[in-house]
Amino acid sequence: MEGNISREQLKILVHLLLPLCIYWTAEEMSVSIIADITTNALCPTKSTCSQAIYINGLQQMVVGIGKMVVIPVLGQLADEYGRKPLLLLIISTAIFPSAILAIDESKGFVYAYYVLRMISHIMSQGSIFCISAAYAADILDGRSRAAAFGWMHGILSLSHVLGNFLARLLPGTYIFEACLFDFTFPTFFCSCFDFSILSVIFQVSVALLIIAPMYMIIFLTETVKLTPNLNQHLRWSSKAYKLVQDRYSSMRYALHVVTSSSTLKCICLVSFFYDMGMSGISSVLMYYLKSAFDFNKNQFSEILMMVGVGSIITQMLVFPLVNPLVGERVVLRIALLASITYALLYGLAWASWVPYFGALFRMVYILERPSTNAIVSKASSSSDQGKTQGLVAGAEAIGSFLAPLVMSPLASWFLSSNAPFNCKGFSLICAAFALAMAFYFAWILPEAPSTQEENGESVEAPLLA
Repeated sequence: MEGNISREQLKILVHLLLPLCIYWTAEEMSVSIIADITTNALCPTKSTCSQAIYINGLQQMVVGIGKMVVIPVLGQLADEYGRKPLLLLIISTAIFPSAILAIDESKGFVYAYYVLRMISHIMSQGSIFCISAAYAADILDGRSRAAAFGWMHGILSLSHVLGNFLARLLPGTYIFEACLFDFTFPTFFCSCFDFSILSVIFQVSVALLIIAPMYMIIFLTETVKLTPNLNQHLRWSSKAYKLVQDRYSSMRYALHVVTSSSTLKCICLVSFFYDMGMSGISSVLMYYLKSAFDFNKNQFSEILMMVGVGSIITQMLVFPLVNPLVGERVVLRIALLASITYALLYGLAWASWVPYFGALFRMVYILERPSTNAIVSKASSSSDQGKTQGLVAGAEAIGSFLAPLVMSPLASWFLSSNAPFNCKGFSLICAAFALAMAFYFAWILPEAPSTQEENGESVEAPLLA
């Protein structure tokens, strides 16, 4: 990595990345099969299911609304009460949705899964990255952070590969035979029955989701020096008022930090338009591929595994090497150009091999995340890492909320027999325009001095050295 990292710092970072890898692997296991499960439950015997598209879009809208409020607050709480308890809370919420489908895959359980998944994603999507980035910033100096963010996102890609490998390896259902013996003379007989354990993939996912927080409880070190609670003597009503007042003051301060920095304001716009485009694509992509090319779990897993392997290389090896040479802004622009190409290729796909070719560009646009994290971290002080990362993630949440409002009805329309013209991927082409706006703001992104330099600090010292 760029910069000097001591053995103690590396050890602390590993204890963060390992449980995150387990958590992301468990989450990814369900991605390639959830389209089939939802379609089979809501629209049996049909390859195209508008109900599945709409419920997926509804989930993204609700999650987007929740994230707009929750992520900035979680970022503030992580600065004030520590990274570890917030990470434990976020990871633990993912256990319940997978547990639902581990029990049954019928229509009622699928609806329950989506409700619990909404709550889990409100807590985890975006916030786990901003808090983990703040954790890494606590233990590393400014010169090492960009590479650390690349490694963090590389671990996510590795988790995608592992999750999809397990999803492809494990059966959707496991059937075994049990025999009942009757030794009563003279009516000895043996009757055999078939029993099926549904959702083996989700059962393994639940086991991994339980292991991840247990590992954090035992090994993860807290990096925030907590101040004593001076409000213990207050009545509960006074405590509640003080809590609301503190959250309001902290939010105003975080908004002031972002709005007073031209770099942070511009990167918020980049994140907003990027997430609007990519959320619009991800909310309908699998249903589009299933309808247009009859893709199933195996094809989805093949694409995701191919992308995951390539993303590991680009994020963990290429990004730490290229970033010091050209800077985060150039990497960000290249990633956004790749995302536009990706959206257009998928939207205009004319053969089943085109999605595989288009997936190559996903290995490049994945660099948007670590470059954005590095830009935000460089422009923020050590005490504001959680707040600024949280507000940028909040801008992403607004984009992910707005995208399904347009993309889900548009995708359902063009995938149906009532489409005005034959272009099943038209919604993905529309998403490319949002990505083009993100590229425009990345192009005009100013090279601002870091907050530490503005405050007269030559190098920001990590909290754990």
